[in-house]
Amino acid sequence: MDIQSERRRLLDADGGDEDPTGLMSEQDAYLSKVKNKKLYLATFASVLGPMSFGFVLGYSSPAIPQLTRIADPRLRLNDVQASWFGSIVTVGAAVGGLLGGWMVGKVGRKLTLMFCSLPFVFGFTIIIAAQNVWMFYLGRVLTGLASGVTSLVVPLYISEMAHERVRGMLGSCVQLSVVLGIMGVYLAGLFMDWRWLAICSSIPPTLLMVCMCFMPETPRYLLSQGKRREAEEALRFLRGPDASVEWECARIEDACDEQGSSFHMSDLRDPGVYKPLVIGVMLMLFQQMTGINAIMFYAESIFQQAHFKESDLASVIVGLIQVVFTAVAAIIMDKAGRKVLLIISGAAMAISTTAFGVYFYLMSKLPSTTSAGLLVLEIQSTAGEEPHADLAWLALASMAVFITGFALGWGPIPWLVMSEIFPVKARGVASAVCVLTNWSMAFIVTKTFQDMMNLLTSAGTFWLFACMCIINVIFTISFVPETKGKTLEQIEATFRGTSGP
Repeated sequence: MDIQSERRRLLDADGGDEDPTGLMSEQDAYLSKVKNKKLYLATFASVLGPMSFGFVLGYSSPAIPQLTRIADPRLRLNDVQASWFGSIVTVGAAVGGLLGGWMVGKVGRKLTLMFCSLPFVFGFTIIIAAQNVWMFYLGRVLTGLASGVTSLVVPLYISEMAHERVRGMLGSCVQLSVVLGIMGVYLAGLFMDWRWLAICSSIPPTLLMVCMCFMPETPRYLLSQGKRREAEEALRFLRGPDASVEWECARIEDACDEQGSSFHMSDLRDPGVYKPLVIGVMLMLFQQMTGINAIMFYAESIFQQAHFKESDLASVIVGLIQVVFTAVAAIIMDKAGRKVLLIISGAAMAISTTAFGVYFYLMSKLPSTTSAGLLVLEIQSTAGEEPHADLAWLALASMAVFITGFALGWGPIPWLVMSEIFPVKARGVASAVCVLTNWSMAFIVTKTFQDMMNLLTSAGTFWLFACMCIINVIFTISFVPETKGKTLEQIEATFRGTSGP
């Protein structure tokens, strides 16, 4: 075939597999001609999805206090209903992960991402028009469904568009947009009631739908469907007019042909599929088992004990810490590497959750369970020599270290690595398994957290989280590959045990 011979000629001219040094110099020459402006534009359009997802996650924090005090008895939430209002999103997101895994293979990354905006907007519309608690639940499930699809498709879309020099930075923008969305809804919650907040939360997904109309499908998906001309057009849009996109197109197409176009269950015996799948699933398990939800659960009470009276403002401060350090992670991701940041992040979280355990253990020894004990503590507080305050500041420091550590590594990197390590043919299915694992664990940890506290005590629960952080550091050192500076095809070849294109 003409296309086959042309592709082989391009690859051979660039050194093929026989001269890695020649290949790298050719690769550098190619990348030196690349213009990133439209790649950044496409990334900005796609991360409106994770920002919408951040609005969904953060919405319950300012909305629940208002809905528990609302005058209308049909809409008023009791404690159990408020708990479900917060956590039912994770159920919808787990289903959304499976739906997204099917959709990205059937209709492509771009159309799946555009579809996401519909359940976001419909969900918030149902919340705005709610006449009873069940409408709240339906709205939250729909926005959760959209969040699950988004958490799968956006990392894939970005990793398949971006080249290796900026893929880490752009992939980290997914988590950055999530925490920006959370902080945005916390800030808006200081000034708006729950209905106006839902209206405000509908804006990012509406913009997502509009902006994605002008963005291309990913070249790798188009080539996996045999659409070479469209793939070259997409690459010209993303790389600029000066780059010889035929070379990159030939390289991607060669890798697609080598592994086949469709996924079958028998492919699970292929080390190029099962090794990255195990790593992806374990990263998602460990992300939820670090205790991030527990820390966020305790954030408000910790601020109150440290005499921060404005708990709403405290939530914004927590959100700001997340935004700043997720942005730092994005900037240094392609220089420091994924593996190093995961290890530093895990170590920081292990230290901080151990300190949290010590805090709760010492708190349990204080005579604060009786009214007399509370009175003594109050008198000590006015005297200015109170151990309780010192402990509260220990908790504050631990929380700051934990959130910083999480934002630097275990927040953004599992999603980034998930989008990098799977071969094209298994990317939809394997990513769906990872997203389902993440959201299912989020639901389990959130729903069983109080039972864990009762069974193990607060100190024991946080020491368990510390053990999990230590295990995730060991797992990272032993099994997680460094993907910095490698093309997606080279990463796939690493798992197959061959040299990459």
